[in-house]
Amino acid sequence: MVCHCRSPVVADWVDVPVPGGVMPAWWARPAGSPRAAVLVLPEVFGVNGWVRSVAERLAQEGYAALAITTFWRTAPQLAVPYDAAGLAEGRRHKDQVQADQLLSDVAAAAAWMQTAHAADGLAQKPLGCVGFCFGGHLALLAATLPVIAASADFYGAGVSSGRPGGGPASLELVPQIPGRLWCFCGDADPLMPPEELTAIERALRAANGGQDPASPQARHRLLSASGAGHGYMCAARGDYHPDAAAAGWSAVLELLAGSL
Repeated sequence: MVCHCRSPVVADWVDVPVPGGVMPAWWARPAGSPRAAVLVLPEVFGVNGWVRSVAERLAQEGYAALAITTFWRTAPQLAVPYDAAGLAEGRRHKDQVQADQLLSDVAAAAAWMQTAHAADGLAQKPLGCVGFCFGGHLALLAATLPVIAASADFYGAGVSSGRPGGGPASLELVPQIPGRLWCFCGDADPLMPPEELTAIERALRAANGGQDPASPQARHRLLSASGAGHGYMCAARGDYHPDAAAAGWSAVLELLAGSL
């Protein structure tokens, strides 16, 4: 399909080869040469209409964006509504995937994007990453890959207590991140209680060499949205917070423009 918005966008489904199979993904890109490429990592609700719109919005800004199906092994077409049944279904598939599998998928998707736009000079360029909820947790893990220069983790819960499939807390990997990690959260998010936010702040501060992650000059940042709950970026969710969402989107564009 073609979207005549800020700039013309082409978007459609593609099959991305990954170890052990083929992963469906929503591929959105500007009609001309992209400025860089960005991975979009979805919530447990799958690559639904809102997640696809995020990829298309990035494409309007000049980025080639690929929204991957993180549960392709058990539910390659998952796109469930934002309700209790959808959440239960998404969590059922989330519980069947492991961190090493997810990282393998991200690496394969990154390589595919660089190959797809090799003629545009992206073959050797680093990538960005934006993830939400479970995808936010995955965005923190993905930030450890050398190819990811900038990663935006939106309300990725549970990073201080474990990682997908079990194992030590994902926060323990922060010192291994070669690029930049910005963590976004709402201060009214029940899935990210104060103790988790404190743990994130400490991990980012340590990786910054003691610099406050609230500082605009920090490499790794923690951006807290006042009055916002879980899922505040998504207009289809009950916790949508327009002001926090606008600020979050602006910050993502700042991160990508300054890193890619």
